[in-house]
Amino acid sequence: MCADRAAGVTLGIVAGEASGDALAAALIRGVRARRGDVRFAGIAGPRMEAEGCEVWAPMERLAVRGFVEVLAHLPGLFALRRRVARRFIAEGVPVFVGVDAPDFNLGLERRLKRHGVRTVHFVSPSVWAWRSERLRDIDRAVDRMLALFPFEVPLYEEAGIPVTFVGHPLAADAAGPGTRRAVRDVLQYKGAAPLFALLPGSRLSEIEMHARLVLDAAARIADARPDARFVVPVVSRTTRDAFVDAQHRSGHQGLALTILYGHAGDALRAADVALVASGTATLEAALARCPHIIFYRVNSLTAAIVRRRLIVPWVGLPNVLAGRFVVPEFLQAEANPANLARAALNLFDDTVTRRRLENLFGDFGRRLAADTGAVAGDAVIAELDAAAGRRQGRDRPARRAA
Repeated sequence: MCADRAAGVTLGIVAGEASGDALAAALIRGVRARRGDVRFAGIAGPRMEAEGCEVWAPMERLAVRGFVEVLAHLPGLFALRRRVARRFIAEGVPVFVGVDAPDFNLGLERRLKRHGVRTVHFVSPSVWAWRSERLRDIDRAVDRMLALFPFEVPLYEEAGIPVTFVGHPLAADAAGPGTRRAVRDVLQYKGAAPLFALLPGSRLSEIEMHARLVLDAAARIADARPDARFVVPVVSRTTRDAFVDAQHRSGHQGLALTILYGHAGDALRAADVALVASGTATLEAALARCPHIIFYRVNSLTAAIVRRRLIVPWVGLPNVLAGRFVVPEFLQAEANPANLARAALNLFDDTVTRRRLENLFGDFGRRLAADTGAVAGDAVIAELDAAAGRRQGRDRPARRAA
């Protein structure tokens, strides 16, 4: 830990992927704007580290998806969770914040809560979509839930779990009606040729599953529209190398394709249509006012387990927010190059539908707008104050009888 630890208090934090890294960084800024003596340490990504979080382990250790896929990693994940739990307890952290990664963080939170640590979970698991029985586990593990979406709040209130709606930080940068032209100027993209964004996912496992799929779809789009251009944002050198390797192995080096390191938001704001792997990126596409197609593939056994337990008929966040299918979804076998290319071309040609989607997506931005880092920071500080009050109560000597 830092040499000047005695000057303040250290809180524990764990995030598991790029979206969690961004959320955690905003929360850290929100807390430190109010309490400059508070520091953070735990499992973190580069954005968290840039905000001063001490990294005990890189967040890539948690970036494993699915049920079946995670099995080979379970011994290492369990060992990591035990190790960081012991360290948090030994360091005497008064509050722990688990950012998303519920399969890892809820178990960690449950153990820390038993040891008197106040626990905050940032990003509700998808209990509104499937595994609603998880609310019981959350109640045992979490002192306060920080929810990104307004429809999540009643679920926790009904379960008796303290909850705070913090909005979604992506809404702060939601695109306006004239954003596409402005971003294209920044990216120096000239002309009226159609621009398609390809987002195969932020995790290496997603790139390995989806890169060939989106490249094959892009080739079909290019066959139908030889003037089409493509942009692919990647989050790390590792995922960039994996995508480039897939491009070479699939023989698609001739595509008019530009790879961007980061800048997913710019790619979506500039694109006419996007192909987006299900996840936070679909919300990012909506808030960029980018008409898009949602797709996803996982191990077939994982897919069968999820399918049996789904409560709602859609998986994409734009459809969840709309309460109906507004964005096409292609999952598993339906996520094939022919379907994705046909849907993307149809959407590009249908300007009426694209404008309607852009207007709907603009409404999403207004509904989700909040100073997320500040609201989340206030909630964490309240838990820190509660932890301090509880500790003072324990330390106060018993009043002697007169």
